[in-house]
Amino acid sequence: MPMPASRKQLKATQSPRIAIESVSPSVDAGRFAAKAIVDKPVTVSAVVFVDGHEKLQARVLWRPAPQTRKTQQKGWSASTLRFLGNDHWETEIRCDTVGRLEFMIEAWIDHYLGFCDEIEKKFAAGVDISLELQEGEALLQDVLTGEIEDNDARADVEQLLSRLRTAASDEDKMLLLLASDSVSAVSRAESKPHRVLSDSFAIEVERQAAEFASWYELFPRSMTDDAARHGTFADVTRQLPRIRAMGFDVLYFPPIHPIGHTHRKGRNNALIANADDPGSPYAIGSEAGGHEAIHPELGSLEDFLQLVQDAHEHGLEIALDFAIQCSPDHPWLKQHPEWFRWRPDGSVRYAENPPKKYEDIVNVDFYAEGAIPDLWLALRDIVMTWVERGVKMFRVDNPHTKPLPFWEWLIADVRRQHPDVIFLAEAFTRPAMMARLGKVGFSQSYTYFTWRNTRDELAQYFTELNGPPWRDCYRPHFFVNTPDINPFVLHNAGRAGFLIRAALATMGSGLWGLYSGFERCESAPVPGKEEYLDSEKYQIRARLAPEPMHDNIVYEISQLNRIRRNNPALQTHLGLQVYQVANGNILLFGKRTADLSNFILIAVSVDPDNAQESHFELPLWEFGLPDSASMDGEDLMNGHRWTWHGKHQWMRIEPWHLPFGIWKLSVPDVYRQQEVYRQQGDAGHD
Repeated sequence: MPMPASRKQLKATQSPRIAIESVSPSVDAGRFAAKAIVDKPVTVSAVVFVDGHEKLQARVLWRPAPQTRKTQQKGWSASTLRFLGNDHWETEIRCDTVGRLEFMIEAWIDHYLGFCDEIEKKFAAGVDISLELQEGEALLQDVLTGEIEDNDARADVEQLLSRLRTAASDEDKMLLLLASDSVSAVSRAESKPHRVLSDSFAIEVERQAAEFASWYELFPRSMTDDAARHGTFADVTRQLPRIRAMGFDVLYFPPIHPIGHTHRKGRNNALIANADDPGSPYAIGSEAGGHEAIHPELGSLEDFLQLVQDAHEHGLEIALDFAIQCSPDHPWLKQHPEWFRWRPDGSVRYAENPPKKYEDIVNVDFYAEGAIPDLWLALRDIVMTWVERGVKMFRVDNPHTKPLPFWEWLIADVRRQHPDVIFLAEAFTRPAMMARLGKVGFSQSYTYFTWRNTRDELAQYFTELNGPPWRDCYRPHFFVNTPDINPFVLHNAGRAGFLIRAALATMGSGLWGLYSGFERCESAPVPGKEEYLDSEKYQIRARLAPEPMHDNIVYEISQLNRIRRNNPALQTHLGLQVYQVANGNILLFGKRTADLSNFILIAVSVDPDNAQESHFELPLWEFGLPDSASMDGEDLMNGHRWTWHGKHQWMRIEPWHLPFGIWKLSVPDVYRQQEVYRQQGDAGHD
């Protein structure tokens, strides 16, 4: 006697037949949004399969995410996935607006496509197909009995069925059923049997500056020709043409807020300051205000707003530092003592990174009683205040020392109203934490680039950043130096050393930056440390005082930035491929656009003192060319043009001239014409 079916067994009959796996782009299986840039194609792929020999159709559906779209009824856009073989499917979508979008994969069994495949194979093998033709007619009748929303598709299928019944021969019927118009009509009319949807995945679409920008960092107070006179916003304004002429498009300031007096640091981080020492701008807050205020000696709020406008007119965007720490004189300590940690003796706990102590700084306690939600909202409102003042870029100081849930909430909340705001994470910490900051919303991040100096270290790091999981969640920002980091590699490298690091940064990533002084090849360190002697963090440096012209690399930096702007391949860290060179002092890598229309070959010697030379292979294979082919080259630093012949080539790099070469590769016209002939021949054969 048969056993009655259990509820679980009946449920199994309703389970999907189609499997959708390995959806990309996806970060942590969809927990976080993947990163994308507006108006740039995003490759969407998945593994989609079903039991047996059924034929499938699949497409990607996408729309603005619920928190960004104006109405919940916003319709889905769709793009058909191409079958690549071995159950892999792929397509490209283009995101034309900034903000978060959601997408999912839709798949279904295409009975008609399977029928066409079967009947074509049988006919080619000489098998009688009369029964199959009857099955085809029945299949069309079944389609017409279903719900069809597309009236034109219904009419086309009805016409197809009518023509099928009057066709003269089995071969005519078969050709009619296999016609592309017939397949299209049935596809539009069919009810998508066994349709299944994947989980929803998110993509954070940002403006181009999130992936491609050149940052110049300066202390506004040092825009003076006399260290005894405090620089102002007006002084910065007079420097805008010079900064823009070097090719920078973002001007970044360390904190511009009032500086505290208590435990103010003196020159070179001295614990006791002199009366005229300005203190560290990271000790934020005094009687003049906190994070929403401006240090009085820099100028007024109106002066700052005018600077933002003037910078925009020069093609520069202002970026500010969002440093959450406070001076002991910050108004919050009196207004909101519950937001801080207090020691048993009643004193506030100063910031520490044992054994280091920062007596001029205190940190807020994100989870202190009374801090939630008021502290979180207050910090969010600070960002919103500066956004409303025209600032859309923030470099965030040490975000890895603040709660990850806080950043995920704050960034999403700000972008909900202002999706064009960009956040740069100043996070020199463990890889997992750096990646997580990208996942929770940071647009870009400082990197380990500063400490990758040998050829092999650089090759490994550049390659790592181009692969999963980094490529979907992390955009590397290659700062060559910072006020906190005077890299060891530059202490005795001379002018060539600075050119090496500039070339690696500008060519290796779409995002790079320098802290003022780099273009002057400044490198005087605190003995034995990666810190600048007479650090600008603790004193005013007269940056406008005359400097020897032969010591700067302003021209080369301007050229590098120009090359970046003119070559799309260099406007992202992606699309990079390292090539083998026998000489371990030379890094050779290529940057290319997906269609190979822009291909840049870069060779950098990491030796600032000696000439280096080596044989190398010109990557003709990337263009599908034989080893004997020719390739046109152009030196983008000087405009010289030539033609390479064959794969095996030789280079010599002399650091006293330039420690690098940047060459644009172009396929000669003869090969382009041959490809045209080949494609025309293939089309004629088809």
